[in-house]
Amino acid sequence: MPLASPTPGKTLLDPTNHLLIMIDHQSQMAFATKSIDAVTLRNNAALVAKAAREFKVPTILTTVAEKTFSGPLFDEIKSVFPDTKVIDRTTMNTWEDARIAERVNQIARTKIVFAGLWTSVCIVGPTLSALDQGFEVYVLADACGDVSDEAHERGMERMVQLGARPMTSLQYLLELQRDWARGETYNETVATSIAHGGGYGLGLIYAKTMFGGGEGH
Repeated sequence: MPLASPTPGKTLLDPTNHLLIMIDHQSQMAFATKSIDAVTLRNNAALVAKAAREFKVPTILTTVAEKTFSGPLFDEIKSVFPDTKVIDRTTMNTWEDARIAERVNQIARTKIVFAGLWTSVCIVGPTLSALDQGFEVYVLADACGDVSDEAHERGMERMVQLGARPMTSLQYLLELQRDWARGETYNETVATSIAHGGGYGLGLIYAKTMFGGGEGH
């Protein structure tokens, strides 16, 4: 019979066991994205970027044909990582660019979190490639989008069938925090939740304003 112990599961993410790759959050790609509206998409991308910065998660930013076709990376991401060099590719599959593989190998973590546009192309390609090479892959489903609900859902299903683990943006932030007693990241986690956490953020504002309350305090 198994014995319970107060230790986290091995598949949970923490700041030291994964890297984040944000792919093709660009205007041209967003124009045709219909499975999620642009405001929500940009909000979720900002939430993910801020979570990664707060917890010092190694982050790779990449675009496709930025100057000739697809436009710049969302400012919600660039402003969070102003000193990070964005890798601009010609390949639709991020994983087929040797610079990405080199950076992944330098970081040397077995878990990879992906987010980007479009789900069925820009995320399916690297996800299936990384899984095939033995990495554990997580996909932030609401920081991705596609040309239709059908395209997004079939893309997610295809990845999950082969072992990818779907998550949401707010889930990602809270999984990294995980314990409200972690005071060194508490204030920034709350601030990011208030700014980008929708109804949950409103609840935090209400609790702090009305009762001076806080999670775990």
